[in-house]
Amino acid sequence: MNLRVLVLTTSLGVAITLSAVNFYFQHKWYDVMVTFTVALGVSYFVFYYLIEKYIYSRIKLIYKLIHNLKLGRDLRDALGEHVSANPIADVEQEVQEWAKQKKTEIDELRKQEKFRRDFLSNISHEFKTPLFAIQGYIEALQDDDFEDREMARQFLEKASKNVDRLSYLIKDLDEISKLESGEMPINYTKFKINDLIKEVFESLEIKGKQYHIKLIFKQKYDEPIVVNADREKIRQVLVNLIDNSFKYGKEEGSTSVSLFVLHDQVLVEVTDDGIGIEEKFLSRLFERFFRTDSSRSRQIGGSGLGLAIVKHIIEAHQQTINVRSTEGLGSTFGFTLARAKQSIPFPNLPVLKS
Repeated sequence: MNLRVLVLTTSLGVAITLSAVNFYFQHKWYDVMVTFTVALGVSYFVFYYLIEKYIYSRIKLIYKLIHNLKLGRDLRDALGEHVSANPIADVEQEVQEWAKQKKTEIDELRKQEKFRRDFLSNISHEFKTPLFAIQGYIEALQDDDFEDREMARQFLEKASKNVDRLSYLIKDLDEISKLESGEMPINYTKFKINDLIKEVFESLEIKGKQYHIKLIFKQKYDEPIVVNADREKIRQVLVNLIDNSFKYGKEEGSTSVSLFVLHDQVLVEVTDDGIGIEEKFLSRLFERFFRTDSSRSRQIGGSGLGLAIVKHIIEAHQQTINVRSTEGLGSTFGFTLARAKQSIPFPNLPVLKS
């Protein structure tokens, strides 16, 4: 209800009331009409002046303030001043929307604060573990004064492994920081994803044998599939995912890579038949330092940042990554890449229907 309608309704109420009183005492329709007309006119102008000056103008000011706060300075300057035609009706909606927006912002800030605390706690723990180990080995060597050379050699080797672990942590943290800030640009090139997968398999073949895990890339994927992406960063994604499958795979198991053409995208899936992941952990799997089995993860090694880096690289390509897993049966990590336009047909490739 706008101002004029509100004032007119109020004035009509006053005019009808005064006219009814006049009719009760005078019983003259002429006097009733005069009273009604005068009361309506006077009431309308008096109420309009009072409501406009003392109520409506202040409601408009509150509405304008809330509206401008919602828009922000840059958008407000671009759109110009905005005055609602009916602020009495709109101000409640504006306040409710503003309150919801602020609640959402507060909830998000709380989540970020929790993430920051968890991150600082995790990174502190990850650094303390190898540092304390190195400190312990060095103190043992100082106390022994290198009298037991075999023990000294073993301690130095263990200290060296912990130094390597610290180096991996610092390197991976630096890489994530650069990916998030955009300091590490994505160098797009067109390349055959088939050839890259085969190269990664060749580089990890010896490591796979150490874990007694067989690498599988079927012959049906020999037809060239050209994608548009950063070749070296996608190599890193594949290495991290396949290396992860080694760590959590089973002996005499296998890790396979599959390709699917999705119109203007290519889906790459890395599947293992290892221990799998509990469903409750899937949503947190790409968080920094998140481990489903901390004791085993630390025995295996690694920085705990591999999957977080994978996620950042894929998202930097404006693509998506997902995981599905069944505990005890294995896991599948799938990510998409932009498919480069080419004239080569793909008769033997599986195509997923949308």
